[in-house]
Amino acid sequence: MSEEDLPGRLARNLRTLRETRGATQVQLAKLAGVPRATWAHLESGAANPTLSVLHRVAGALLVSLEELLARPKASARHYRRDSLPVRQRGAAFLRKLLPDPLPGMEFDRLELPARARITGVPHTPGTREYLACESGTLALVASGERFVLEAGDVVVFRGDQKHSYENPGARTAVGYSVVLLAPSL
Repeated sequence: MSEEDLPGRLARNLRTLRETRGATQVQLAKLAGVPRATWAHLESGAANPTLSVLHRVAGALLVSLEELLARPKASARHYRRDSLPVRQRGAAFLRKLLPDPLPGMEFDRLELPARARITGVPHTPGTREYLACESGTLALVASGERFVLEAGDVVVFRGDQKHSYENPGARTAVGYSVVLLAPSL
């Protein structure tokens, strides 16, 4: 980290952190115990603050000193297809589409070869599941009812019951399963 870019980096990080929190310079200066003019000076990139001032500013923002001075993080992250977890269930391939776990939610891409069938796993009571067909034909059987989905169709069902997925077609079918798990008691 070169010294020349530190003041500018600190200024950008402070502005971003403050704006993300929806706070004013006055509010955060008060929290940090520094004059508003000092905060404004820090955000201008012209300041040369003491370690004590940086420590108080970091405390007001609830971040580490490293985060105040770090290079800005990318606002997005690209995950290559082969970096996402894939599991095989029978003839089907299920690829996780949420690389970072979201509590209470599962989102998978389902690839089912022609005439293949897999059994779904019932989830906790109160779970909702959404099945969307991207290409080909998918059939869902849930509690004895059969739903046939063509490209673009979606079916919503209780994910806490017995269910299965089938491809009655002559080519591979692709669909997406979104499971909103009910909290377990």
